[in-house]
Amino acid sequence: MNQPWTGMLPVDDTSLFVQDTGGPGRPVVYLNGAYADQKHWKRVIADLGPGYRHITYDERARGKSKRSADYSFEGALRDLDAVLKARGVEQPLLVGWSYGGIIGWHWADRHPNRVAGLVTVDAFPVGLTGEAGRDRIRKTFRSYRLLLPIAALFGMGARMSADQHADVGIDANEVAAASVPVLSRLTCPVRFVLATGDSLGSEAGEMEEGRKVLDEVLAANPRVKLSAKVASNHSKILRKDSPAVARAVRELEEVRHG
Repeated sequence: MNQPWTGMLPVDDTSLFVQDTGGPGRPVVYLNGAYADQKHWKRVIADLGPGYRHITYDERARGKSKRSADYSFEGALRDLDAVLKARGVEQPLLVGWSYGGIIGWHWADRHPNRVAGLVTVDAFPVGLTGEAGRDRIRKTFRSYRLLLPIAALFGMGARMSADQHADVGIDANEVAAASVPVLSRLTCPVRFVLATGDSLGSEAGEMEEGRKVLDEVLAANPRVKLSAKVASNHSKILRKDSPAVARAVRELEEVRHG
């Protein structure tokens, strides 16, 4: 029996706040949005109930985790490695929202025999790239620089400068934009739950256009399927449509048990 555990996990030059409900059920590891903390998963966890082992953690400088000198995407992948190792998890079901979804794709691609399945919540393989994309991301975060400390109090911002926020966003957009081949070759079952409409910082209709890129992946890889398209926007999907995310998790368990 895996015992419940809550504590700080040392990784590289920082420590991550981790919570593990324990129990004998399938371990579900939740991967947060780029600047979000783990509390956004509460409704999904409640919908799934105690039949699963729920593992959540705050990324570097988010939530209760400590600051770091490294907020890169590769650092985020190492954090997931560390959490799984520390909690003794060999076959997780990864559930990622936005940035967390992209982490899930790439971790599964690097460890094809270790993932029970992926649920991706409103992430898709497209992004702002090149000099124009980088400039736009930096300008957006600089314009919000006075609001970022307030956003951090509500679990939607990190304890970083505006430029550090931008660096995370630039890194994520470039990785996402190059991820069609990654998704097309994944060997584990994957379910997408997509939102509708835009997000903070996006232009009208931009995200809906981005979601269409998934059509190429759905056609190329039969293991990847759309579980639901819901009415919530990108920021509110976990709060307003948590049952759809929980259903996608159960779909993957049904696939595994045949």
